[in-house]
Amino acid sequence: MQTVRSFVGMDVHKETISVSVAEDGRNGPVRFIGVIPNQPDDIAKMAKRLAKHGELDFCYEAGGCGYNIYRQLTALGHSCTVAATSLIPRKPGERIKTDRRDSQKLAILHRSGDLTKVWVPDATHEALRDLVRARVDASMHLMRARQQLLAFLLRHGRSYPTGKHWTQRHRSWLAGQTFQQEVHRIVFQDYVETVWTAQERRDALIERIGAMTASWSLGPLVEALRGLRGIDLLSAATFICTTGDLSRFESPRMLMGYLGLVPSEHSSGGSVRRGGITKTGNREARRMLIEAAWSYRYPARVAKEKAEILVHLPKNIRDIAWKAQTRLCARYRTMTARGKKPTVVVTALARELAGFIWAIGQEMRTPMTT
Repeated sequence: MQTVRSFVGMDVHKETISVSVAEDGRNGPVRFIGVIPNQPDDIAKMAKRLAKHGELDFCYEAGGCGYNIYRQLTALGHSCTVAATSLIPRKPGERIKTDRRDSQKLAILHRSGDLTKVWVPDATHEALRDLVRARVDASMHLMRARQQLLAFLLRHGRSYPTGKHWTQRHRSWLAGQTFQQEVHRIVFQDYVETVWTAQERRDALIERIGAMTASWSLGPLVEALRGLRGIDLLSAATFICTTGDLSRFESPRMLMGYLGLVPSEHSSGGSVRRGGITKTGNREARRMLIEAAWSYRYPARVAKEKAEILVHLPKNIRDIAWKAQTRLCARYRTMTARGKKPTVVVTALARELAGFIWAIGQEMRTPMTT
């Protein structure tokens, strides 16, 4: 007896999940099953009830609810796809959107193979990704706290006369600030304590990232990326946590496209129009590459701190790092000589830097020689 295969589309929300089933075959019927609570027990009951009628293949959109549903369904032995929301086909003429229709649409698109899967990280990788995101949030909180303190001082005619802010000398200058009004002293001290607390929180998260990366399965890849100019432990860990295992990209162009560093294009007939980069994929990973690319505006050389890292890396990784540095530094000079804007040049260098990162990822898959 042939096994009946059904495709289950789920429109997932915080409290509820709308479920539809599309039976196998081009013209197979599509049924709306109903709405269930978004709870593990209810999901398990729904899967058990539908499994009586044959093999199940689930799908839902990637979103704020994460990958818990995916892990639960795969643990129960079912296939599950987390679909990229931005790549789901949509008809321009559709003007009615309901949870029921969305679940039916997902089931039909999944049956026809028109959904694009997203890469689902394992539990450890997702935990590190959350840690990296917490560090980004802490850095943004620290930046806002510093801005609020400086704005308060500026309103009272206090501005730091020499040097940069947040150095040891600047902290001593802050400690010497006095106010006549008691309320102003209270407000000033509250702003200062907020800055120091936010800084301690950020630094603690950075230390935790370094400690967890050392025992991570992708830790050697993070360490290898540190050999590239402009990339340190934090930026390498952030890039890998947000991007994932580089071996899943078959070519460097795929990684560049995933990061949104390729030019957009709108061509028709004989007309070819290209615009700015697509900016798809993870914004934080793309920002890390852009920041690293700025370091290539200086002549190629190996700094003392970077030499201490390179000496512990295999020769093939060192060769890639030096090749990247000589090429990208030369590219910066060549493109700026042509009159290109520095921001455009750096974006182009970030795209090429992604290719060198991909090459290091491929080398880390093979046995390495020192």
